[in-house]
Amino acid sequence: MHRRAFIFGIGFGLATGSIAARAQPAGKVYRVGLIFTTSPVSEMAGPEPVNPSARVFVRALRTLGYVEGQNLILECRSAEGRYERFGDIVAELVRANVDVIVTVGDSMARVAKAVTTTVPIVMAVSGDPVSAGVVRSLAGAGGNITGLTLFVGPEIAGKRLELLRDALPGVSRVAYLASKEEKEWESPFGESLRRAARVLGVTLLPVEYTAHQYTEAFALISRARAEALFVSAAAGIYADRALIVDFATRARLPSTFAIREAVELGGLMSYGVNFANLYRRAAGYVDKILKGAKPGDLPIEQPTKFELVINLKTAKALGITIPQSLLLRADEVIQ
Repeated sequence: MHRRAFIFGIGFGLATGSIAARAQPAGKVYRVGLIFTTSPVSEMAGPEPVNPSARVFVRALRTLGYVEGQNLILECRSAEGRYERFGDIVAELVRANVDVIVTVGDSMARVAKAVTTTVPIVMAVSGDPVSAGVVRSLAGAGGNITGLTLFVGPEIAGKRLELLRDALPGVSRVAYLASKEEKEWESPFGESLRRAARVLGVTLLPVEYTAHQYTEAFALISRARAEALFVSAAAGIYADRALIVDFATRARLPSTFAIREAVELGGLMSYGVNFANLYRRAAGYVDKILKGAKPGDLPIEQPTKFELVINLKTAKALGITIPQSLLLRADEVIQ
């Protein structure tokens, strides 16, 4: 049940696909590299990819006049959770003479920039590229990199915990499932979460996982008798969302995510940026660069809207009554 339309600037002339198509040089075939962190390549390929973000990206490019097999070759790659492969993957795409490389996450963007200073890089999703040393600033980053960021300040982590507490006023022990590789517990986002927990009177139970490895983390959460699960916004969570939701369901744990796709699978709630819209907008960046724009001249966009999604069906299954005041604030309630 949609409470409010999700407003997010698509930009870059998605509605002018026919004009874009006519503006492209006749016979030109563009080669675009698309790298994911964890999702398998099989879910990224084809005219209608299984992966929601890849599907939106391909559709947006098609709207802009780029069609695989005609004027586009999409080089799909995935590290499949092995972050040490980022450099090799980027180098492989450079050797393939791609016109643009599309990345996800600060770590991948930083490695990509180290591998090539000439091939344009579009960050479909980044966390805090300035603090990560990827770019000097968000306004005209310079060099060969641009794109989109989730960053609006670490306070959003505390806001997510506050919304979870609004949904579950009596909760006191919350497990924080965080990426060991990305050192989230020690990050500014982890600090924001700890501050919010102190204010809310919530005890946080830090539980770290490594890529695709959750067995020990899940066992620790169960032993700690957590009352709710707070899932980090790390890039790998997207690919493993079904696994995490399945655990939360079996453990009867109310869960909160940064991605709505987990709530669609049965998680309790999410608060964050709509990833599909990020990839739609990333296609606009790719289009501009293929038409001659320099990446360093394109400002890195920050999100202007976050969406709150609540799965009422999951709440009922857990015996939870979500306060009406919170339901009225939701952008979408899944019945």
